[in-house]
Order: sequence, then structure tokens, then C-alpha cells
Amino acid sequence: MSKYITTPIYYVNGEAHIGHAYTTFIADTMTRYEKLKGENTFFLTGTDEHGQKIEESAQKSGKPTQEFADEISATFKKLWDEFEISYDKFIKTTDEDHKRGVQKAFEVMYAKGDIYKDFYEGHYCVSCETFFPETQLIDGEFCPDCGRSTTIVKEESYFFRLSKYEDALLKHYADNPDFILPRSRANEVINFVKGGLRDLSVTRTSFTWGVKMPESLNDDKHVMYVWLDALLNYITALGYGKDDANMSYWPASTQFVGKDILRFHAIYWPAFLMSLDLELPKTIGAHGWWTRDGEKMSKSKGNVISPKEVSDAYGVENLRYFMLREVPFGQDGDFSQRAFIDRINSELSNDLGNLLNRIIGMSGKYSDYEIDSVDVEKFHKKEIDAMNIVLDSLDAYMENLQTHRYLEELWKLFAIGNKAIEEHAPWVKMKEGKKDEALATVALVANILAKASIMLHPVMPKTTNIVADALNFSIDNSSYKELVLDKKLLKLFNIKVVPPLFPRVEEPLMPEAPAAEPNKPQNEVAMTKEVPKEEDNLIEIGQFFETSLKVGTIVEAEEVPKSKKLLKLQVDLGEGKNRQVVAGIKEFYSAESLLNTQVCVVANLKPAKLMGMMSEGMLLAAKDEDGLCLVRPEKPKKAGTPIG
Repeated sequence: MSKYITTPIYYVNGEAHIGHAYTTFIADTMTRYEKLKGENTFFLTGTDEHGQKIEESAQKSGKPTQEFADEISATFKKLWDEFEISYDKFIKTTDEDHKRGVQKAFEVMYAKGDIYKDFYEGHYCVSCETFFPETQLIDGEFCPDCGRSTTIVKEESYFFRLSKYEDALLKHYADNPDFILPRSRANEVINFVKGGLRDLSVTRTSFTWGVKMPESLNDDKHVMYVWLDALLNYITALGYGKDDANMSYWPASTQFVGKDILRFHAIYWPAFLMSLDLELPKTIGAHGWWTRDGEKMSKSKGNVISPKEVSDAYGVENLRYFMLREVPFGQDGDFSQRAFIDRINSELSNDLGNLLNRIIGMSGKYSDYEIDSVDVEKFHKKEIDAMNIVLDSLDAYMENLQTHRYLEELWKLFAIGNKAIEEHAPWVKMKEGKKDEALATVALVANILAKASIMLHPVMPKTTNIVADALNFSIDNSSYKELVLDKKLLKLFNIKVVPPLFPRVEEPLMPEAPAAEPNKPQNEVAMTKEVPKEEDNLIEIGQFFETSLKVGTIVEAEEVPKSKKLLKLQVDLGEGKNRQVVAGIKEFYSAESLLNTQVCVVANLKPAKLMGMMSEGMLLAAKDEDGLCLVRPEKPKKAGTPIG
């Protein structure tokens, strides 16, 4: 059976960061794993190059839009090539074949009655390329995803009948519990669909940088909206709309995405496929985000991690191992140089590298580098049985995308090898004249290393090829079948001397991230926002204390002209200078009623501009069906009193 694995196509508004690398590493690992097992596998990655945001970025750069998109796309492709990512196709949404495929899909949906023309009026976020109903906005104005201001757009549009597929989607989720992995992510998608789906605007007339309409519709003023265009890349890459050359790979076995674009892939995408009468992908795997030393990465903080910089300092194979081992798939991960160095020194250098060095040294001393498995089963049945239990457990972890558990279990093999050396002490056996027992222990460890290197190969292909070459075999489907599935042992061979695989790292090899400034205001002004269920959003106590909450006294308050929602407040936080806070509470409080009252303020948010006014904090409030109320201290407190 064929396997088809995809990454999202990366948006060309900036160069690749560590999150892009993580998605690509895990997709590449899964591809290599399937190929190791003998599966016919196709791996797709690429770049998303259309939309208003790209058009505006190109204009700011002073370059033609296609040239701008080509330059950024090329940086992604170059990096993946440097990292030896084993993709079969790198797609660009500006490819002519892709555009033809999108036009064909549009015609099919239109002929089926799933696309119709109407007028759209709604709040549009340019940054997210998404329309939002007013009920989802923060303070009736700000994007619920990125926090930026939205604009009201009214224009003619073609709509996809997303509402038509609401019941079919819910049935698919119920019938296919592994459609969204990890399963904990499925609830947010299901609840969103149960809340009711609105038909989706799929074309725009306010910009031109997109896929043009099919000639059969004779409607040149429209271009296709970015999500319809972008999502269809997964089938146009296989020849849809041209020759269907590789459509035999469809449906995709696993499509990897970040959690921020799960809704588009788990709702819009399957609905499009249903409309096209195509099968749905088997699994959508949604991973979390990466922070750096516990801090969210941002350009303004100067702590964004370049995967190229990390690779140059520590090696791409070490980076692959760290990212796939460090965090459970689906959860947010933290990149810390200290944690990275600890894994290199402890797990890679001590557990794996040192084990290989030990048997090279012992075999050279005891048998002129010759290793024979003839007596392994005679003296080490207990260790062989333990090894086989581990090997048999690994596939389930990879199938469930749990690479951290896969590697955790795999490392038990090295523990078995190191323990066997300590318990059986070949150097003692040699002194006692029990050479056959000593050599059997060396051969046992050689077999452990061989089998472990096969299973580690999808994660660290270059490293494991070095190990395999030292042990005089090749890692491929044949050795996988023979040594892993059939449980056979290595034939008589001579081991090669190789340099240490993982030299110890004593000090960080990259500059540390800039120190956090806990009292520096940050950039948000949301008043209220729907909070995820506690079990989906657990944090450490230290993360809570990174938020600076203070009691403030409102000393001035006025309405914001032309705004139905906003009040402009001057708040005393005991700093000697008042903070200006722009809050969306005008529907619930008059400016006069707030004067000289106390509120609870998030004091370490970066300043943001709203309707041209700077806001330097966020008021805490609670909102339900009965309205909104501010969170206030029970008794008057000195302005600036910490909360916590």
C-alpha cells in the first residue's frame, strides 16, 4: 500500500524558523520510517505564495510580487536541501500546474452547486487572511487569532457551501477517532463544527495576487481566496487537474500541520474533498509551538531561533534528535541550549557513542576486531528477549506520531547493552580464561547497536549509516526484515574503528537569548477572550508568575470618538506616571462611572496601537450571557499592589 506524507506549505512572508524545521523533521522521519519498512512513500513539502499579505510585503520591498515570492521560497528549498530532507516534490502555489488544478477543482465544485456568487460583508484580518464573524472578535474589532485590528470588507464573492457538510464532518470525526492526532486536539475542532458552520468566502476582488478564475466562468475580476488555493496543493502536487500521474498516492496517510492551522485542515480541507468526491486523508497530525527558554519567540525580543544557526553550531542530526525527543507530539516545546547540550552529552555521547567505542576497543583487544554472534544466544538469552520486547513495541509509537516515546523506548536498547557489559565484565572473563563468554558479550552489544541503528535511522540517517558501516552492514529494508522483524543476528564480520560519534559539548555554542524583561509592557489589549478548557491549557507555576498583575486606579476616562466599544483610560499603577489603557468596555461601563475606581491590570504587555492610540496594559474582566464585569479588589488597595 502506498503512503503519502505532507507538511503544510510554508507562507513566504519570512525565512524558515525552528517551528518550520520541526514540522519538516517529523514528516521526513515518518517518510524514512515508512520507506525503511518497504512502503512506497511520497513526501510533499513546499511554499504558499498567494494572498494580499504577500502582495503588500512585495510592494514594501520594492520588488515584483513573483520575484519576492520566488526569493523567499528559494530559502526554504535551499535549507531543506542542506538538511537533506527526503522530499519527493517541492510545490509552489505559483506553479502553473498547481493553478490549473485549482481552477479544475473550482469548476467541479461550481458545477455541483457547492460554489455560488453573493456579497460578503464582514471583519477581515489581512495578517491571517481570514474573515471572522463579529461574535468571534475581541472587543468587537480585534482578530481572535493574532490580536490585530480587522477591517470591515464588503465585496462580491463566490462562496463555498461549507454549511452543507457540517453533519458529514461530524460523522467522519466520530467514525474515525484517529483522523485528528493527538486525539486531545479533536475536541476543539468538533466543538467548532457543532457551533454551526457558515458558508466560506473563496474569492476576492480587492487584490489580484492569486489564482485566476476558470475561463469557463468568464469572471476576471475575482481571484481565488488563499485557503482554497493553498489546501488544494496536496492533490495538485499529485497531478490533479493535469494528468493524475500520482493520484494513486491519495488519500494522504499523514498530513502534518501546526496547531494554529488545524481548523483549516480538519474542517475546510475535508469539506473541499467531499465536494470533489475524493477520499479524506487518514490522519491530520497537529503539533504544538516552540518557545525559547520559556519565552515566546518574536523578532522584537531578538530570540527567534534560526534552524540553520543551530545546525551550524551543533549539527543537523543532533537538532533532529533533540526536537523529536524533547516534546510529546501535539504539545508545545521549549528550545533550551542547556537541555540540548544535556541530551547530546548524556543520551547521544554516553549512551550511544560510548557503547560503540567500548565494543570497538574490546573487540580490538580480545579478537583482532573480529565479532562472531555464534555464542550470543547461548550466554545472553535474557538480554535478547528484553531487546526483542523493545523492538516489537516501537512501531505503535511511530504510528501514533509519538516520536518522543519512540526514542525513549529505543534508548532502552542502549541501556540493555551498557548493563550487559557491566554485569558480564568481558575483561574479567578474559582473565578467567572464558574467552567465548567475553566475546559473546561483545557480539551481543554489536547486535544491539545494529538493530537500534536501524530503528534510529529515520531520525538520524547519517549517524546510523556510520554505525552500520562500522558493523559491516547496510541499513535498508532487507536488513530491517532480517535483523528486526526476523530477529536474526549479525554474521561473522570485522568491526571498523571510527572516531567518536558525539564529542561532548562543554559550553553553549550559540549566543544565549536576550534576557527577559518581566516588567516591560507587551503588545496586547484584549479585554476578554474565550479561555481553553483547563485540561487543554495547563501551565507551570513559573509561567503564571511571568505575568505581572497589579491593582490600578483609574484617574481619567473618556470615550473614543467613532468607536462603539472603546474607552481610553489613564491608570495609576504606582509608577509615578500613569498608564494609558484602551479597553473595549464602553457597552458595559460609562467613562464617568469608572473615575477613581480600582481595576486589576496585566502590566507587562507590550504596547499596541488601537485606532491610532497607544495602549499599555489589559484590564481583567469576566463575561457571560448576562454581560461583562471588571475584576476588582474586594477592598481599596494602594495603586501598583501586586496580585498573585
